[in-house]
Amino acid sequence: MKPIRAGAYLRVSTASKTKRGETSAFDQDPAVQEQPLRDLIAQRGWTLYRVYSDRASGAKERRPGLDALMADARRGRFDVVVVFRFDRFARSVKQLTLALDEFRSLGIDFVSCRESLDTSAPMGKAMFTIIAALAELERGVIQERVISGLEHARHNGTKSGRPIGRPKVIFPRDRVTELRAQGLSGREIAHRLGVGEGTVRRAMRQPSAPTDARQNPIADAL
Repeated sequence: MKPIRAGAYLRVSTASKTKRGETSAFDQDPAVQEQPLRDLIAQRGWTLYRVYSDRASGAKERRPGLDALMADARRGRFDVVVVFRFDRFARSVKQLTLALDEFRSLGIDFVSCRESLDTSAPMGKAMFTIIAALAELERGVIQERVISGLEHARHNGTKSGRPIGRPKVIFPRDRVTELRAQGLSGREIAHRLGVGEGTVRRAMRQPSAPTDARQNPIADAL
């Protein structure tokens, strides 16, 4: 029978944390977490494939050790993941749920020593089913939000509801002619009417009629 391969993951904090003035060995010494994992693997008769470790805050999005563990899981390098407790593995319930759902899809079991979660046992398998349902719900909620956002943008143009593009400015061209006759420069006319100089120049080249322009001082100055 093929031996079960186990991947062990542990994480310690980056800075020296103290509890009542004393350094927390659990947070700083990897051996405090590693030895119980090795003992559990030996008791189960499993083979230790590799110990993955990180010295980083749990709030970090990316952790080299965890990234390596997930990559090896997708390559089928081991059959079970063993951790000391949940908060050493995942930074949030959402991350834990999604990771466990991926392990389930890959046929990999998950064991947490402190919480006594073992998905290779009947009760753990039932918990795995619940976790998979929660992960599916989370994906459904995210997908629904994306679709709702696209629909809103399609109908309103932007998240704020304002139309896409520069706002239109309506003004009569004959005002340009009048102000020009009074000796105002193109820049002064543009400032007076609240439009770009390019819009003023185009108005002077075209017959007198109401004009709509899009405000963009940079583009109009080109």
